[in-house]
Amino acid sequence: MSTGDLLSIQPTELKFPFELRKQSSCSMQLTNKTDQYVAFKVKTTNPKKYCVRPNNGVVLPGATCNVTVTMQAQKEAPPDMQCKDKFLIQGVIAPHGTTTKDITPEMFNKEEGKVLEEFKMRVVYIPANPPSPVPEGSEEGSPGASLVEDGNRSVSLPDAVTKSLMEPVEKTSSVETWSMMSKLTEEKASALQQNQKLRNELVFGRLFTSVC
Repeated sequence: MSTGDLLSIQPTELKFPFELRKQSSCSMQLTNKTDQYVAFKVKTTNPKKYCVRPNNGVVLPGATCNVTVTMQAQKEAPPDMQCKDKFLIQGVIAPHGTTTKDITPEMFNKEEGKVLEEFKMRVVYIPANPPSPVPEGSEEGSPGASLVEDGNRSVSLPDAVTKSLMEPVEKTSSVETWSMMSKLTEEKASALQQNQKLRNELVFGRLFTSVC
């Protein structure tokens, strides 16, 4: 809080959530600490960049006035997110019954015997979407890559994965076995045919000899 004899101002600096190509706003509260009318005026070093509502007014005794400052959308971010813009809030005692329409630039001229308070405020940029912290252990392997069951044996892969990997091997072995059995059966049948052929030839030879 910045405080003087006439006004107290919150906060002490203007913090704008910064996001490219988007407007951003913040507010400040001006509180009249006296039992008199206090007129105020807001100035900035970069008037084209900011819109202040209200940029001047009258704060009644003991009352508080809210001032909204809007920063226009920016096309690029400043180096290191540092802003050099400044704001100046001026406060001066005004005649009883003064309204905003009665305020003139001359009221804030520095003159001898006049109480004129001035508060300087700097602008601070805050990232609109700060990066979320990386949870611990996020770089570790995924669950299931190495498991310990009952604290005794280590399993490199879950049982379901191991089973799925083993099934093709078992299927391949069954196919190979069936193929070998089929081949043996065919060879056995061929041998029987050869044997039968030899027998037939032998019988036929005997018959032929007999006939001769």
